[in-house]
Amino acid sequence: MQISPSLVLTRRFGPLFATQMLGAFNDNLFKTVMVLFVTYAVFDNPAIETQFNAIATGLFILPFFLLSALSGQLADTRDKAKIVRLVKTAEILIMLVGATGIMLSSIALMLSAVFAMGIHSTFFGPIKYALLPQHLAPEEVLGGTGLVEAGTYIAILGGTLLAGLIYDLKAVSAAAVLLIAGIGWVSARFVPPAPPILVDGRAPPIDFHVVRSSWRLVSETMHIRRLFLAIIAISFFWAIGSVLIVEFPPLVKNTLTADGRVASLFLGIFSVGIAIGSIVINRLLAGRVSARFAPPAVILMGGFVILLYFVAASWDRLPGEQLYSFGAFMAHPGAPLLIVSLLGVAVCGGAFVVPLYAFITTTVPKDRTARTVAANNIVNSGAMVLGSLVMMGLSAVGVSVTDALLVVSVMCVFSAWIAWRLHKACDGPLATPLASMAE
Repeated sequence: MQISPSLVLTRRFGPLFATQMLGAFNDNLFKTVMVLFVTYAVFDNPAIETQFNAIATGLFILPFFLLSALSGQLADTRDKAKIVRLVKTAEILIMLVGATGIMLSSIALMLSAVFAMGIHSTFFGPIKYALLPQHLAPEEVLGGTGLVEAGTYIAILGGTLLAGLIYDLKAVSAAAVLLIAGIGWVSARFVPPAPPILVDGRAPPIDFHVVRSSWRLVSETMHIRRLFLAIIAISFFWAIGSVLIVEFPPLVKNTLTADGRVASLFLGIFSVGIAIGSIVINRLLAGRVSARFAPPAVILMGGFVILLYFVAASWDRLPGEQLYSFGAFMAHPGAPLLIVSLLGVAVCGGAFVVPLYAFITTTVPKDRTARTVAANNIVNSGAMVLGSLVMMGLSAVGVSVTDALLVVSVMCVFSAWIAWRLHKACDGPLATPLASMAE
């Protein structure tokens, strides 16, 4: 089975695909506008810029850690389509706060909106993946997952590139985030009903104690060895991703001495590279869920990170406060190798992570899919918050954003080891067709 773009035209997949793309677009449009504005117009200290970006990333991720258990329970015990519509209504209200923060140049309001968007995404995340096995045929799930991942990162690309163009235009930025939220609300109206899959004719009770429910949910999931290894591998990837995303704006400004549009380009390349990787790995696996390509993919990722380090370390910096424009940066003789190394990091990352997401959504009963995704989100978000804290700590002790790339390369080695253990544990059953796994 290969990815079928015609799936996007169906009612059972198209509205969900559009809604999640619009959400990802808006998340990254708003966050990137805020980060570029603060990095280039407010602060003038590399360490403080890195710490601010880490705080913003941590605030967005923290709700996943705190509320994923509750969101997973709701998604498995309530109509998923109704929850989609509720969270998209909330997005409009959140973006009203964010747009006000942009217009007033209020860091407090913008960070509040970032935290609220984290809550919004926490409740949407499990549904995005749990709907796939409910609305798609078993042999379509990997293709649907690949389309969702590719669409998400293409949307991130669009959001980050647009942010690079308009981050210094307050009114345009504020209007854009509100408009996209409104379109997302409309597309959510067309997601087909997805009632809960009941066990013994009734839904299990919801535990609203977030600490207890989170601990229980993770422990119930992580005792399954293959799920444990898959979730840990995904978490290492997102820890690496969070470190890179925190690094990019100050790296571009202070090491490459380039303007905000180049920083936006970096974030965009990272996003589209993961989309390319997700499509490539689906072609290689031909519809089979397997971790066999994960270890070499993340080793290659580490190699590209080291290449990125050497290119950045040898970059010709401009003196004083001068910055390369987008055109001047692209004309720099080191730019092609820099872009290739960054794209290589992202493509390998996409090839590494997408089959693991397909695995965790297809090897559990359908009535537990959302909760399994939520458990994954809890561990992933903890790893991402930890990655942000690591960057804050490295910055506080004087480690430059360029040298921090070497830390990322070491993290890739650990990821490869975990992926190899997953591959060995699942060499037979994990490589079976999706249709067989769902039976």
